[in-house]
Amino acid sequence: MKKVFSPTPLSFDSLLFVMRLTFGFSMLLGHGLGKFNKLFQDPIKFYNFAELGPEVSLYLAVFAELVCSVLLILGLGTRLAALPLFITMAVAFFIVHGADPFGERELAFCYMIIYAVFIYSGAGKYSADSFIHSYLHKS
Repeated sequence: MKKVFSPTPLSFDSLLFVMRLTFGFSMLLGHGLGKFNKLFQDPIKFYNFAELGPEVSLYLAVFAELVCSVLLILGLGTRLAALPLFITMAVAFFIVHGADPFGERELAFCYMIIYAVFIYSGAGKYSADSFIHSYLHKS
């Protein structure tokens, strides 16, 4: 019973691993692959972020949602990979869907918070980051 009411996690590293897989695959499959397929449309129809043009904006979104999601899943460069994901979700929440009701932009908000957690926490023990860190710091 003590563990049920304990304020400490049973396994923080296991939690981070499950979260990386869940939110990495969710972003990759639910958003990244769809945006990747948009790269082959003619003409490209996408939000024009910061007047960069729809093509550049789409390339940035694909990089975040496809490439950075794979890095997040692997736990490779997790803090750096989570940053473009966080920025992409912040743009989606505050700008692209900024005028929409909260219910329509809630998913972007949730993703944004999760990616902020990864920027803060890192990947955890079960990750490529941890393996590399252990390898580099062997005595």
